[in-house]
Amino acid sequence: MLFNGSRLIGCPILSLHVGGRIASVSELIIDPDNLKIIGCRVEGPLVGKEVGEILPMESVREFSRLGMIVDSADEFVAPDEIIRIKNAIDLNFHLVGLKVESKQGAKLGKVSDFTVEPSGWQVQQLIVQRPLIKAFLDPELTISRNRIEEVDDYKVVIKEEAETPKSKAKAAKNDFVPSFVNPFREPDFATESRTKDQDQA
Repeated sequence: MLFNGSRLIGCPILSLHVGGRIASVSELIIDPDNLKIIGCRVEGPLVGKEVGEILPMESVREFSRLGMIVDSADEFVAPDEIIRIKNAIDLNFHLVGLKVESKQGAKLGKVSDFTVEPSGWQVQQLIVQRPLIKAFLDPELTISRNRIEEVDDYKVVIKEEAETPKSKAKAAKNDFVPSFVNPFREPDFATESRTKDQDQA
């Protein structure tokens, strides 16, 4: 199930331990080698004082429309505590804003957003804002990750220019079902109704 990466900025982080919100996402940390979100910088009243300021993505138990759910604030680490996260931070890599070019050198626009799959946190598609002249015909493109040829500090090179307009590639809603009891999940009224019927029988 895909959703836009921009949805993660400001996303609440909920703790199973305290039963509520403990922080929110302020920045995504993306590994440029595989275009995978490996962590996020967080902010909140405890961050930087009592706990670390980075949340590794493997610590996220579930992602839903309510936010990211973790066990507790103990999941937050210091920026230099995990080497691969530290290396990505040191590179200061930001996917949004990079120029996008075809392998033949055609200027396609700039990355304005991307879609991600929460099961592995890999970037699946780039959403590209077109240059002013081309924007009249097609304001945005979506480029799948298998067309990406190269990524550096300034640009993304893709194999070819022909892509699908964003309007034809809408992100699907997340239907992830966790394997643990989630106190933040809203009741399933259909399930409750069936249970009551069985009790009355």
